[in-house]
Amino acid sequence: MEDKEAFLSIVIPVFNEGETLAAVVGKVIEFVPSLLEIIIVDDASTDRTSEVAQALAVIHNNVRLARHAKNTGKTGALKTGFAMTRGDVVIVQDADLEYDPSGIAHVIKPILDGHADVVYGSRFLVRKATRVLYFYHFFGNKVLTLLSNSLTNLNMTDVETGYKAFRGEIIRNMRISSNGFGFEIEATAKVAKLGCAIYEVPISYYGRTYDEGKKIGFADGLKALWYALRFNLFCDLRSSFDKIPQPKLTRESSQPSETEQG
Repeated sequence: MEDKEAFLSIVIPVFNEGETLAAVVGKVIEFVPSLLEIIIVDDASTDRTSEVAQALAVIHNNVRLARHAKNTGKTGALKTGFAMTRGDVVIVQDADLEYDPSGIAHVIKPILDGHADVVYGSRFLVRKATRVLYFYHFFGNKVLTLLSNSLTNLNMTDVETGYKAFRGEIIRNMRISSNGFGFEIEATAKVAKLGCAIYEVPISYYGRTYDEGKKIGFADGLKALWYALRFNLFCDLRSSFDKIPQPKLTRESSQPSETEQG
């Protein structure tokens, strides 16, 4: 029986994460309040991911599945997942345990409090714990974030974070055309064009090494540089959304004040 108070959709893109997927879903079920649905998108995994996902759907009636016949990359999996969502709030959860689901309630709080349309969980604000890993990943992220900020006129600290939460109507109407890991830069450019109220909150981050299964690489960084230029300079608002949603700040400014109401 569906919880009438549930409003949150969690999209989990998965590629060869059969060893960690069940643990991630278990933590989501345990720690996340007001959970409407978990949407797992298996991006043509070649390990036991599909079997694990199907077993989870049998155990939990709020787990929904999609499977790609061909690998499309994280962005392709997210595009499929977003289209399936029904929640008022939608958040991305990676399947590799780098991001702890116990932090989701903290990430979505500015949306629930009525302050934000979009919230990013930043790995570079004050946080409880962050694993020390590759300097060149840190440096590359800083370069991409700086370039993105210079084009969007935002002061983000971590555009490449995996924790991104949206009001549902915003992400379901967004036209996503990048591939690979391009979603992070594309989404940032498009919510900036929309004039969304965007917040960042600190999160903990338990990164993986390449030996442990990390997938993003140098080529993805080069693509992200191009995407930053493409979606900020060569993409307008009308082409960014199927139906242009009204962001929070626009909604508030359009409401008559108590004085105007007489």
